[in-house]
Amino acid sequence: MVCINIIAADSNRDAEFLFTSMQQAFVKLRRGETGQLPPPIQNMDQFWSPSEQYGVQQALSMSLVGDKAKVRHGLQSILRETDADEIMVNGQIFRSPGAPAFV
Repeated sequence: MVCINIIAADSNRDAEFLFTSMQQAFVKLRRGETGQLPPPIQNMDQFWSPSEQYGVQQALSMSLVGDKAKVRHGLQSILRETDADEIMVNGQIFRSPGAPAFV
């Protein structure tokens, strides 16, 4: 079994923006801060230090972030590389107030 994070959106840029919520949450966890999933931000470089960036990127290395084609390609690659017969998917996406519910 393989467990991966997936953040998919209509465009790679939108998915990368949404992914900043999960990245911030991991930084805050490492800082000992608690709380709810933060809203996405435009610039992670203003949020994390280089060492925090390195640690979070390592922790989230099994993440697929992108549009439908990029995520599909990533899933196919992981299946080929691991020969997994089961995939567990996690996705932490901030829901803006008034936004439609995720299905």
